[in-house]
Order: sequence, then structure tokens, then C-alpha cells
Amino acid sequence: MKFAIALLSVCGLACSAAHAETIPLEKVKEKAATCAACHGADGNSDTPAQSAYPRLAGQYHDYIARALHEYKSGERKNPIMAGMAAPLSEAEIDALARYFAAMPGKLDDLAKHEQGN
Repeated sequence: MKFAIALLSVCGLACSAAHAETIPLEKVKEKAATCAACHGADGNSDTPAQSAYPRLAGQYHDYIARALHEYKSGERKNPIMAGMAAPLSEAEIDALARYFAAMPGKLDDLAKHEQGN
């Protein structure tokens, strides 16, 4: 019984923390505008160097959120992304991740790529 109560308490805290702050869509779009310079206005970077500026549109939201957390913590090393992620709150990271995940992605295959590109 004690375990069940403790588990409910932890779940309640986690759920309330996850939904504690909702970012209005206009604010999310403002934050996402900064991302557009490298990742494209629609989240589909069309630069030849896809590895430098990956597509965010259609990506799993949890992957985007994890990447932003790793840039913020320094676990992923990229000075530009570290600077972009540093000021983001937990709610902003979640909102941006969900925003880009909901965008239609442009899938690509390797038919037009040569090894090393």
C-alpha cells in the first residue's frame, strides 16, 4: 500500500511538472524563427550539408527534446547549438520539439548521394 501511494505521488508530480507551463503557439513560433536560419523556415533544411543542418520537421519530439537538453548540458558538443539551447526553459524545449515534430517532414533517400557526401 505504501508503495502504491508513493508511486501515485511521483506520478502526480511528474504529470503536473510536465504540464506546469504551456507556451502559447505564437511564442513557440517566435522561438522557432531563430532555428529557421539553419534548419529552414519549415524545419526542412535544404542545405547540401545535411549533417551540419539536419531536418527537424517530422522528427520524433522526444529526440529533438533530448538533443536540445544534450546541447544545453554540454553532452553534445556544438558551440552554436549550445548557445541556442542554453536559455531555453524545460517548457520551451518541449514546445519547440513538439512544434517541429508536428511539421511535415521531407523524407530523403540516398539515391542522389554518393558515399562521403
